[in-house]
Amino acid sequence: MKIVVIGGSGLIGSKLVAKLGEHGHEAVPASPASGVNTITGEGVAEVLAGADVVVDVSNSPSFADADVLAFFETATTTLLTAAADAGVGHYVALSVVGADSLPDSGYLRAKVAQEQLITKSGLPYSIVRATQFYEFAKSISEAATVDGVVHAPPALMQPIAAEDVASTVGRVAVGVPVNGVVEVGGPELIGMDDLIRASLTARGDSREVVTDPHARYFGTELGERSLVTGEGGLKAGTTFADWLAAQAE
Repeated sequence: MKIVVIGGSGLIGSKLVAKLGEHGHEAVPASPASGVNTITGEGVAEVLAGADVVVDVSNSPSFADADVLAFFETATTTLLTAAADAGVGHYVALSVVGADSLPDSGYLRAKVAQEQLITKSGLPYSIVRATQFYEFAKSISEAATVDGVVHAPPALMQPIAAEDVASTVGRVAVGVPVNGVVEVGGPELIGMDDLIRASLTARGDSREVVTDPHARYFGTELGERSLVTGEGGLKAGTTFADWLAAQAE
């Protein structure tokens, strides 16, 4: 099966390409570095020729509200048009758990716009919504730091290892299109404030973490379970402790 991975050189994409290849699929990584640009359209039709599946795990280079919206709308429109022309039988995209319930976040609004373009395209599709990656704990803490102090809400998270995200996306990609959403999260629930404390401690970072129910997460205030999978969501197996231990090896 030929599977084109858009964003194939990134955190999830590189892991996904490796996993698909291990299972005997022709996994083709595609990114601007390989001459495939979903914004300009360069190389898109060529790389999708003969593809059975296209998986989009790409991300915007800028998270400014207008930039990220323009990126996902333009890139997704380009990919959907080329996928339809190439007769691709399964369009898969990675999105975020809670995207449709947190409209104050410009990034999540852009992901919802991406999802809507896919669902209305008429192509057989699957959308995988994942929770926050363990790998992003550091950037989350940096974004929440004001004058050297981290302000974080106690809202529950269900963080997941990027490796487990790639495994889930891979299984969905080689399966039958669900024409809907598959949610996946980690095996444990933890407050964002506690996750940040654990992450800072593991890195030897002594910054104070203040629990603030109104602290915003990338522009949006969170409900208690905004970032947790719904009923029927998949649970990955790697715990945060296991992931931290692996990083120290």
